[in-house]
Amino acid sequence: MTTMDDDTLLERSWEFREETLYRQHFGDTGPGIFPLDMDLLHGVFQQEEIDPRWLHVGVFACPPHGERRHWVYVSSGLSNAWEGPHEDGDSGFGVELLMETQDEAPWALTTVRWFTAYQLLLCHGRMPGDPLSAWDRLKLGMPVDRADSALQAMVFVPAPHFPGPQQLPSGRFDFLQLLPVTLDEHAFGREHGFEAVLAQLSAAGAAPVVDPARGSIVG
Repeated sequence: MTTMDDDTLLERSWEFREETLYRQHFGDTGPGIFPLDMDLLHGVFQQEEIDPRWLHVGVFACPPHGERRHWVYVSSGLSNAWEGPHEDGDSGFGVELLMETQDEAPWALTTVRWFTAYQLLLCHGRMPGDPLSAWDRLKLGMPVDRADSALQAMVFVPAPHFPGPQQLPSGRFDFLQLLPVTLDEHAFGREHGFEAVLAQLSAAGAAPVVDPARGSIVG
């Protein structure tokens, strides 16, 4: 059961994340948050019972700002301390998701919102499997841009541009970065390790900022 002190801590931490921490990291956080909604949670993920708090979780689309010439799509709310502080020091689920793209990319907003909802449901035991963490990977079954991109798998990596942990009044969290890769890169990573994939992509300028039109770098 939450208390008045827990509610105050939640509000202070929520405000600090979005108005201070995110503005320090991203500068301009765009026109506002794109929240999870019933179409996604009920229509896509087939959830019959929706916790109304989930509808306050969403994604910011952060346009280029200052020296940062690319876009950042970042979740907000997975680190909400709804149940008060954790004994392990994490705030909420201890993570927020992000993706960086060269250009404005509606597909990236859709992708980060989808995985934000997926992570939320994993953390609540509503989906099979453990919550997403660093070096998890999966095949998407489609191009990441829902068009003709060769990037058809996803790897989750510690965010190179935003190393953690990030500190809120309610505890800490880390940014977990979504990095789309080709199927050849996915196969290479399964054999040689996805740290090696990230290193090669970074050396080639193909990570962590995503260009959906690029070809395979490794494999």
